[in-house]
Amino acid sequence: MQTRLLAGAATPQGLALARLHGFEAEAMVVHDEIGYAVQQWTPDPLFARWLGDRLGGADLVHAHMVGAWWAAAQSAPARLPLMASEHNALTWPLGDHTATVAEVAPRVDRFFVHGPDPHAFIRQLGVDPERVETGRSAVSVNSRPRPGLVEPRVTFTGRLREDKGPDLLLLALATLRDPPTTYVVGDGPMMSRLRDLTELLGLDRVVRFTGWSHEPTRYVAGSSVHVVPSREEAWSQSAVTALALGVPVVATAVDGLPVTLAHGRGLLVDVDPTAIGAAIQAVLDGRVDVDVAGGRRYAAAFQPAEIASEYFAVYQQVLASRALIRPL
Repeated sequence: MQTRLLAGAATPQGLALARLHGFEAEAMVVHDEIGYAVQQWTPDPLFARWLGDRLGGADLVHAHMVGAWWAAAQSAPARLPLMASEHNALTWPLGDHTATVAEVAPRVDRFFVHGPDPHAFIRQLGVDPERVETGRSAVSVNSRPRPGLVEPRVTFTGRLREDKGPDLLLLALATLRDPPTTYVVGDGPMMSRLRDLTELLGLDRVVRFTGWSHEPTRYVAGSSVHVVPSREEAWSQSAVTALALGVPVVATAVDGLPVTLAHGRGLLVDVDPTAIGAAIQAVLDGRVDVDVAGGRRYAAAFQPAEIASEYFAVYQQVLASRALIRPL
């Protein structure tokens, strides 16, 4: 299968990452800073026109996030099957467009949906359940820790935005008597605010901001605790990556995380810094039993080859059904 990557908005790091994996991605807008991409959350006619000019020769389009599948529904020829993925709970950070996207939802052949809250959103749009698939993201890990990392250590990986809760992690560390070295791996619009908060809380000695990394797993491998302090989280690739590495996970009990960490695979707590801090300390002290082996077994179901074959099977099914309806 030949794949072409098109993005409404991207960072130079994101384009470099695609290139590292053999894809020359093209973006309508390139931003130096990681923030809210308008095209991710907003029906953007400019993006739809830009996208339409680049779909010639495609046999199938798979659009990720609501702004992308709205744009693809506007611009893709009717003959083209359209897949859509929803990875996050939709709280519409840039304005509520539910009614607008509901109008184009019938154009989508299949929705791949990750987590309970995105499923609820798709049901709200009135999508036929037969057109809804359970979305699954692949997890690929590098188990070799970066040289020179401090032990013991706590890790966080992800976008530095409110929904991921990095500020909650800092506040949680401040509740500990002797907070361990903590690596905050990622970048985003909260970076400056988080640095200020770190200084305010007197955590400069222990918190290390690494910036964006194309190999975040090398910080997580061998860490004592991996923390997922999200306010929203449909399905956490960060948590599953830590499970695959055999690292205990402390996470907030929101949306899809109770499913990911069920059966003692991790420690679930309220969205509260004191609760997060107490859980981190309990893991460090060895006062809780985490089913590390169960976590590895769960994560093993998200290998790239397995996920790719599942998606490819749906692509083939849709292409075959479309051939019975109209000529390609």
